[in-house]
Amino acid sequence: MHFLKFKKIISKVNDFKLPGKNSFLELAPPDRVKQILDGYIPNNSVEAAVTLLFYGDYKNQTRLVLILRNKYKGVHSNQVAFPGGKKEISDLDLKETAIRETIEELGLLKKYIVIQKELTEIYIPPSNCIVKPYLCFYEKPPKFNPSSNEVAFIYNPLLEDLLRLKINKSEILIEDQPKIVPSFNIENNVVWGATAMIINEFVSLFKEVINS
Repeated sequence: MHFLKFKKIISKVNDFKLPGKNSFLELAPPDRVKQILDGYIPNNSVEAAVTLLFYGDYKNQTRLVLILRNKYKGVHSNQVAFPGGKKEISDLDLKETAIRETIEELGLLKKYIVIQKELTEIYIPPSNCIVKPYLCFYEKPPKFNPSSNEVAFIYNPLLEDLLRLKINKSEILIEDQPKIVPSFNIENNVVWGATAMIINEFVSLFKEVINS
């Protein structure tokens, strides 16, 4: 889809209710379903933010930015994710967190990042983070300069491929134990957990807008 057409459609999303829990539950690992239904968030959870950063490539085709996190001793090691991270004391709000982390991880310029819409926050138990996703535009074809400390690879799936995603069942390791979870296959990667749930909310919302 041409990026200008995508932006025109996104300009209408504020007229629609976010899918929220319903879209999350379709991609939730089995042990997360009750927490999502109950809406339980611990008082000591840590605030974080991510960006769903869309841009037009040099052919003006709309793409999303996803990253493969480096391997490290942590719960999100070597996972496909959105750019983003935890709120720092210096951040005025979570919008600033989302933009700062995106700049740090991808080496992009702040002046081209435009936040369009807040999506539904989601709690991630393994990291004890409550994450606010922001739907954003990058106003020119990006020249990535990713952080070697955080980013192993950048994926740029086309919007059309996101809209055609099918829910799969995949076996992954959680704390060295094999588990079967709902997932998406994006550029031959198993995408699951919060990243998949957030993608599913965006796709559900976008389809509702274009079918209205």
